[in-house]
Amino acid sequence: MEVLGVLSGVGHLPVEVARSAKELGYHVVAVGVVPGIDEELPGSVDVYYDINIGKIGKIISTLKKNKVTKVTMIGKVTKEVLYKAGRIVPDLRAIKILATIPDRKDDTIMNAIVKELEDEGIEVMDQTLLIKPLLPPPGVLTKRKPTEAELADMEFGFEMAKAIGGLDIGQTVVVKNRAVMAVEAIEGTDACILRGGFLGKGGVIVAKAAKPKQDQRFDIPGFGTTTIESMIHAGATGAVIEAGNTIIPEREKVIALADEHNITILVK
Repeated sequence: MEVLGVLSGVGHLPVEVARSAKELGYHVVAVGVVPGIDEELPGSVDVYYDINIGKIGKIISTLKKNKVTKVTMIGKVTKEVLYKAGRIVPDLRAIKILATIPDRKDDTIMNAIVKELEDEGIEVMDQTLLIKPLLPPPGVLTKRKPTEAELADMEFGFEMAKAIGGLDIGQTVVVKNRAVMAVEAIEGTDACILRGGFLGKGGVIVAKAAKPKQDQRFDIPGFGTTTIESMIHAGATGAVIEAGNTIIPEREKVIALADEHNITILVK
């Protein structure tokens, strides 16, 4: 039986990945790398560990001890944790990585971690291989279709999201009347949405897109129930996401929650 490692961030997506892998016959070893891991994950895998993302050496030795030859990195890990005092105490291996990279852009950090794993003979898989059904095709997902004004903002917002992705800043922008209210950076999607809604005084559109040269091994955009909840608090009326390049865990719940609050979701 082939052994698959799941390096898990927060959210329900790692649970869905683990269950899919089990159905395909993998022996699944999961490592929760940040606080707040979905409580269903330990019971959905064969072996589970909590190891902070700063302990790169321990993560790798644990994977090798369990004969893991492939891993998928899935779930939300915001870069913000790097800057919160006491949240991460890096080990020597993590310190070495941070000392040798030229900057702390998302892709720079993630590529360095991928290299570290692959140098140890652990292949990092395409994030989407086990969850193709969670990638929506083009179309409107919700009961309500976008208005003409919302469509104009969606087109504009999508273009802006692609632009910031090309600069490796973030994946999400909040717009209103074809003006940018907020751009996602280190704070993550939800904080960006809340800030954009506050500045736009509601009626905003959320746009989320993959980077123009998206590495499929990590950081594929996700759009889940917490995103919708943030949109509700921000007074957002709609969202545009990228077809074939956005993961929607618990899709029925996401759409039902959007419909309940008259939010429209366009997959472009």
